[in-house]
Order: sequence, then C-alpha cells, then structure tokens
Amino acid sequence: MRRIGVLGMPMDLGAGRRGVDMGPSALRYARLKDGLEALGFAVTDLGDVDVPVAESLPPGGGLRFLEPIREACLTLKERVAALPEDTFPIVLGGDHSLSMGSVAGVAARKEVGVIWVDAHGDFNTPETSPSGNIHGMPLAVLAGLGHPRLVEAFGSVDPSRIVLIGVRSLDPGERRLLGEAGVRVYTMHEVDRLGIARIAEEALDHLKGLPLHVSLDADVLDPGLAPGVGTPVPGGLTYREAHLLMEILAQSGRVHSLDLVEVNPILDEKNRTAEMMVGLALSLLGKRIL
Repeated sequence: MRRIGVLGMPMDLGAGRRGVDMGPSALRYARLKDGLEALGFAVTDLGDVDVPVAESLPPGGGLRFLEPIREACLTLKERVAALPEDTFPIVLGGDHSLSMGSVAGVAARKEVGVIWVDAHGDFNTPETSPSGNIHGMPLAVLAGLGHPRLVEAFGSVDPSRIVLIGVRSLDPGERRLLGEAGVRVYTMHEVDRLGIARIAEEALDHLKGLPLHVSLDADVLDPGLAPGVGTPVPGGLTYREAHLLMEILAQSGRVHSLDLVEVNPILDEKNRTAEMMVGLALSLLGKRIL
C-alpha cells in the first residue's frame, strides 16, 4: 500500500493530565507528512475528529467523560472503517483511549492482530482501575472486558491476537486480567533478557497470517528520550531498541495501520517526543539505514 491517510484525534478526556490533545499538532509539526512522502507514499491529511474540550462538558458520575469519549471513538471508528482498502491509516493522538476507535475501525475492515507497544497494560476495567481514567482501559475494552457501553461498541479483538511489548507498570488487577485473557505480554524484563529482535520475531510468529495494527504509546520510550508524556516510567525502550522493533515489523510487510499516541507537548522539550515518534513511524513504514 502506497497511500496513507492521516487522521488526528485531539482528545485528552481519557487522561489524568491535560495537554495531550495537542499531540496531533505536535506530530504534524514534526514533519510526519514530509517524511512519509520522502518514502514514496501519497499522503492525505484528513484533518481531526471533533472532540469536545473538558471544560465544555458537565460533570458526571461513574467513569469520567464516558459518553463523550465513546462518541468521539465511534466517529473515529466509522472514519477509519470507511477508508479505501488500499489506504494505510495513521491516527495521531491524543490519549490512548482513542485506540478503541482506531482498532475497531480497522477490525471492521479485516481480521487483525494488535501489537500494543506501551509502558502500561491499558487492561484495567472500572472495577480494577485505581484512577478511573479511560486511557488505562482501551486494550481491555477491545478484548471484550470493561464497561458495557464501551465493549458493545468496540470489543472487536480476540485476546489471543494481542501482543503487548515494553510493559513496566501494571496494576494488580491488570496482571490478573491479562493472564486470564491469554494476552501475550513482553515486559521490560523480557526485553532485557531476550532482546527486542527476538521479541519482535516471536510476536510476528504468534500473530502469523494476520495483518497487523501497531499502537505506539510514547511512554514506552525511556523518559530521557521522550519527556513529553503524562505518565512517564523509568527504564523504557532505548532509541535503538525502539527503531529495531519498528524495522523488524516493517520487514514483515504485514503492518496495515498505526496509532501514535500520548504525546503531550506541554511536558515536552522542543518537540523532542513528537520528533522521536515520527522517526519511529518512518522506520515502521520502511525507512532504512542502507
């Protein structure tokens, strides 16, 4: 596929800290489109999904901003699902709850495996979440666990077709749910012990035969590389580990869609995090050293 559709999701309703709604602008400013066009892609920027700002919404009980998040993600799902078959979607975030919409939209087009690259499991439910923030729940929702209003709209992926890479911060309830669901998880312990190349190959083998959606959270990177995130955790992927993972996935020829999420320019230094994420996207789309 040589056509790419870029779609922004300026949403911070699912996060605990404000500012990540400016992530799409930061990623565009980091010359994502120019880099993709240099690789030979025809790139169309499709603009942004309309997302309300928190101040415009009334306070409500239960999960914070459940209905506005659901509505925005439903719009994203519909827009991704409606893209031509030969178009590679790249969704710019925005907090990670947007991936309920992007993954469900891709899954409406074809059966898909999901590679979730993140410092966190994002596998909480309302019952297990310490914070109640929905950006800690989207992977569980996609796997069919969580609030019924979200699961009925976005539950679209068999948990055995999910691989989680780079994890180093899990809540107790997430550990239990991930094990019960059968999600393949590679924590930073496995990254250190096995190496990222072996993990990438094992992930591809585990999801054999499936087109892949990659959901890349900026906080999987070490905070020294990517300071512009709301939930930093020390000890993340290095520059070369992250690029090697993207390069091996690119060589498989099986990646069909991508999320770039959780870039918070307010917390960043001279747009370093957005530039790092753009570089990783280019590696995933085929940029090579030689």
